[in-house]
Amino acid sequence: MRIDFHGSPRPTLGVEWELALVDRTSRDLVNDAAAVVELARPRLPDPERLHEELLRNTVELVTGVCDTVGEAVADLRASALVVAAAADEVGVDLLGSGTHPFASWSTQQLTEGHRYAELINRTQWWGRQMLIWGVHVHVGLPERSRVMAVMSSLLTYYPHLLALSASSPLWAGLDTGYASTRALMFQQLPTAGLPFQFSRWEEFEAFVGDQVTTGVVDEINEIRWDVRPAPHLGTLENRVCDGVSTLPELGALVALVHCLVVDLDERLAAGEELPTMPPWHVQENKWRAARYGLDAIVILDDRCRERLVTDDLHDLLERLAPVAARLGCSDELRSVADVVSSGASYQRQRAVAEESGGDLVAVVDAVVRELRESLAGGV
Repeated sequence: MRIDFHGSPRPTLGVEWELALVDRTSRDLVNDAAAVVELARPRLPDPERLHEELLRNTVELVTGVCDTVGEAVADLRASALVVAAAADEVGVDLLGSGTHPFASWSTQQLTEGHRYAELINRTQWWGRQMLIWGVHVHVGLPERSRVMAVMSSLLTYYPHLLALSASSPLWAGLDTGYASTRALMFQQLPTAGLPFQFSRWEEFEAFVGDQVTTGVVDEINEIRWDVRPAPHLGTLENRVCDGVSTLPELGALVALVHCLVVDLDERLAAGEELPTMPPWHVQENKWRAARYGLDAIVILDDRCRERLVTDDLHDLLERLAPVAARLGCSDELRSVADVVSSGASYQRQRAVAEESGGDLVAVVDAVVRELRESLAGGV
C-alpha cells in the first residue's frame, strides 16, 4: 500500500488543544459542545480553528500552519478567547486537564457522525470510557525516508513529555495513584498506544496495508498511536501530552516537542545514527511516567542506565538550547524548568484536593481558574 508523505520544506508547527466543558455550579461535564461551536465559529477568522470531538463535552482548538512556538500559542490564545466568550454565553466553563476528577462516563453523549458511531460500535465499553483530553503537536519533516527513524528515537523522550504534562490523577471521584490516568486509559483502544518501531517507510506502508486488508482500520487516521506520522500534512504528530490548563505550560511543551523533532531530524540528515531503545524499555518508561510523573526514574538507553526524569530534563534543556535559539523558542524552552519547579498539573490538583479535604469541585474550580487567568494575562 503506497502512502505518500507530503514533506514540509520547513519545520512548521501545528497544535491541537482539547478542552472539556463543565457546569458552573456542579462542575460536572456538560454536553454543550454543539452550542459553543455554533456561537464561536462565525467569530473566528477560520472556522476550521474549532472542532467538535468524539463526545459532546469536548471542543478542540486547532492552529493554522505556524513557524514558531510563539505564533502557535498566540493563535491558540486568540481562538480560546473567542471560545471562552461563547462558553460564557452558554453558561459553561472550559477545563484544561487530562481527565475530569469525578464525572461519570455513562452520562456523556456521543457527537453525531458515522466515524464516531463506528468507533463506539467496535470498542464498546472502552470507547465510552474515553473521558480524556490531550494536546497534539505536529512538526513538519522534509523527507519521508527519515520519518520512521525520527519517530523511533523520539520515543526515548516519551516519559519526559508525559511527566511534564501529566494532569489526570483523578478519575470517577478517586485518586488513581497515577500522575496520568489518561495515558493508560487511551491505550485500551485497539489501534492506540505506543507505535511500532519501523526502520523504513516501506515497513510502515506494509503495516497500514495489513490493517486495512483485515478491517482493523478503514483509513490511516484511525491509527491512533501516541506518536504517528501524518502523511497528508507532512508532519510527525506527537500525541503524548495530557490536557493543559495554562498558556505557559502549553508553550513549554510545544517548544520541547519542536526542538526534539528538529534536532533528531537534523542529526539524522547529517549522517548520525539516532539513539533508540528496545520496545520493552519504551513501554516501561511510559508506565513509570504515567505512575510517578516528575518523580519517575526512567530508563535512558539500551544499556539499561536509569536516572530521575527531572535530572535528565535539566541536561536535555541545555543540549537543546542552540536548537531553540534557531527556532525562536528559547524563552518557551527555558520555561520547561518552571513546570518542574512550580509543580505539574497533577501535583497542583492533588494539592487542592488535600487542602480542601477532598473537595473535587474545588479541584475543577482551580483548573478552570488557571485557564481563565492564563488567557486574561496573555502569557
